[in-house]
Amino acid sequence: MSLKSLALIENWPVPTAAAGVVRADGTVLGTHGPAGHRFPLASVTKPLAAYAALVAYEEGAIELDEPAGPEGATVRHLLAHTSGLAFDEHRVTAPPGERRLYSNAGFEQLSDHIAKATEIPFAEYLRQAVLEPLGMTRTSLDGSPAKDAVSTVDDLLRFAAEVQAPRLLDPRTVAEAMTVQYPGTKGVLPGYGHQNPNDWGLGFEIRDGKSPHWTGPSSSPRTFGHFGQSGTFLWIDPGAGLACAALTDRAFGPWAVEAWPPFTEAVLAEARG
Repeated sequence: MSLKSLALIENWPVPTAAAGVVRADGTVLGTHGPAGHRFPLASVTKPLAAYAALVAYEEGAIELDEPAGPEGATVRHLLAHTSGLAFDEHRVTAPPGERRLYSNAGFEQLSDHIAKATEIPFAEYLRQAVLEPLGMTRTSLDGSPAKDAVSTVDDLLRFAAEVQAPRLLDPRTVAEAMTVQYPGTKGVLPGYGHQNPNDWGLGFEIRDGKSPHWTGPSSSPRTFGHFGQSGTFLWIDPGAGLACAALTDRAFGPWAVEAWPPFTEAVLAEARG
């Protein structure tokens, strides 16, 4: 079976696009476009970095509730975008746990914390902890752990299969990552405006009742994942038992807001059918 709905990416106003879908058991239901082409992930880097952080937690190198980042913040705050750090600056704009302030700086401080604890540069730790074991040979982190990974659809489907049926982590740890941290916290979802609440897990954004949103209207509220400013996304829908990755080489903008939800709806409808 190969999902015909994936061909809808041909209608997207982008120079290059690739997409694919994988079930929880690792079965790839199909890919479309150059699935081996390396695209900049932008913020789809964050779930990869978060997974490495969770490996460091399970290895005992760090604790989720130990101090990290700004005064009063913890590893958990940094993963859940509630440390109070600004978006792209290493300055505090709110007390920890009070607001959902989406922060690249938070992920940079998180990676510094892990590098110090493990005595391994974070990009190398990510490679050893996540990329290599999953066979993600075409993925690398070449800068900020918030936004500078490069990967392929094929590799992201390997990652999405792992998250759905974990082998590198205890399933309870992954369940925690998909669970809302600091419930009721409001904030801005970049590109989609103010959300109340703006639910987030540990490094993964959680759909819940958000509107507008980059997934589909019939996506399960439990759907979690991330999108990136380079026109990329990865969602995992536990209700549907599958995940979808799409990568492009055109920056996120109104075209994506318009194109992504109907694409997701078509994928879900075909997979269910």
